[in-house]
Amino acid sequence: MTAPTWLQRYDEGVPTTLKPYPERTLLDYLSESSRNWPDRPALLFKGSRISYRQLERESDSLAAALVAIGVKRGDRVALCLPNCPQFMVAEFAAWKAGAIVCPFNPTYSDREMGEALRTTGAETLVVLNRFYEKVKGIQSTTSLKRIVTTNIKEYLTPLLRIAYTFLNEKKEGDRISLHADDYRFTDLLRGFRGAARPDLHVSPDDPSVILMSGGTTGTPKGVLGLHRGMVVAGLQLQSWLRSAVEEWTDTIMLPLPLFHTYGNTGVQGLSLINHNPIALIPNPREIRDMLKEIADVRPAFICAVPTLLNGIMNHPMAREGKVDFTSIKLCFCGASALMAETKKRFEELTGGVVVEGYSLTEGQMAVIANPVRGEKKIGSVGMPLPDVQVRIVDADDGKTPVPQGEAGEIVISAPQLMHSYWQKPDETREMIRTNERGERLLFTGDLGYLDEDGYLFLVDRKKDLIKTSGFQVWPREIEEVISTHPAVAEAGVVGLPDKMRGETVKAWIVLRPGQRTTGAELKAFCRERLAPYKVPAKYEFVAELPKTQIGKVLYRVLRQQPAVTEEPVEAGAAP
Repeated sequence: MTAPTWLQRYDEGVPTTLKPYPERTLLDYLSESSRNWPDRPALLFKGSRISYRQLERESDSLAAALVAIGVKRGDRVALCLPNCPQFMVAEFAAWKAGAIVCPFNPTYSDREMGEALRTTGAETLVVLNRFYEKVKGIQSTTSLKRIVTTNIKEYLTPLLRIAYTFLNEKKEGDRISLHADDYRFTDLLRGFRGAARPDLHVSPDDPSVILMSGGTTGTPKGVLGLHRGMVVAGLQLQSWLRSAVEEWTDTIMLPLPLFHTYGNTGVQGLSLINHNPIALIPNPREIRDMLKEIADVRPAFICAVPTLLNGIMNHPMAREGKVDFTSIKLCFCGASALMAETKKRFEELTGGVVVEGYSLTEGQMAVIANPVRGEKKIGSVGMPLPDVQVRIVDADDGKTPVPQGEAGEIVISAPQLMHSYWQKPDETREMIRTNERGERLLFTGDLGYLDEDGYLFLVDRKKDLIKTSGFQVWPREIEEVISTHPAVAEAGVVGLPDKMRGETVKAWIVLRPGQRTTGAELKAFCRERLAPYKVPAKYEFVAELPKTQIGKVLYRVLRQQPAVTEEPVEAGAAP
């Protein structure tokens, strides 16, 4: 078999394979660090510093507590928490108890929260105080038996904790009355302080996590991953980023949520294997607070999505030069399409390099990414990391390879692909298929093509393809063009039903602060750069695009929105 062309484009020093992978879990890496480098920082949080020894001991204590209150091997322990030390203490504790961790978005609605709990069958939940009453309101519709509450202030520095208690605790909803049959996080740690880790073995092939995903259908499903996959992903990222991320000394800033595979699988694996402390950002929407953390922590590596990069660059503190970004050597950007203009502006601001990557929750960070030092082709998400394979097949039959340069469905194979959708065998068989050689293949539902050098270019989701007047139109191509207009910060493009054309192209526009333009001006701009059938017929100006917590544009929400004025809306104003 001919070696893939992308291997020739790897940065110097990146191996073509990392096999055989070690028979270890992230628990083993944490224990090793706690033994050999106990006082080194594992986590940074609002001025606090949590060492490897503290993370190991507190997760031991909480694991013993979980077993004592009834958690058994194979049980699901849900985490309804933002990025905070309690998340990782509870996660490692659940693993040590033999449980499967089920993180989900703490800002879910009652309906979404109930669906996540029912999907996973979780009987135990660790929840931030402010969401406690919401959980109690739906508990009777779920399998929940045990609820553990925690206050965001518990790992703040003493002064910040006092200030929070008097100024913010009640206002934020973190001062609660606990029902008699529930538990407090701090009480469990105190009651089991010094307790030994539960006496059970956790192997690489044990299930580790269930992450929520809509897959290719939009129906909520639980993606089951194994402990082995988290180590594989961490080692792949370590090898890929080695030229820019130094062991021990470089801090990774994580504003993206730990309930998403990007943070949960990728960043946790990388940080524990490469011994990089994680600076946890609980709410990336509070841009001012995050910019202050950048000034205090001086991260070398920041994980982001395009929305966050735009938010940082457009904030007054950044525009007025009040933040020193020069510590940032590397920004790994994923989850949604990165416009070339956004990448250029952020690199000019920081002096660092932006590396765009691509994966899916179902891929468990089987990543395609641009090289750190090598060529980054405009519009490409890069090439497969070691031991990740990509092929492009006919989007209709799912089998026939398409010629190089032609678009088809992206299919991925890698050692860490999801095990299955939790208790959904039919959906699993649709997403993961085994070929005649016994390879497990992930059918992504995304369309793209490989060029002659093995770089992958995303075209769009199969379901987002616009068919107008007999032509196929890829929304991302139009978004890329519109985003180069000097007045435009972001654009979202969808197809809307049209009796004459089948679908008509419409663009939603977010302007940069202080900028104005009109639909007519944008249409003229697009006509100079796009074929006539690709030029949006309609333009709507909004203050922001609807997005998921991770920053993906919700195209289905755009399609459902009633038409409103086409007059420009100032960025930051109410739509």
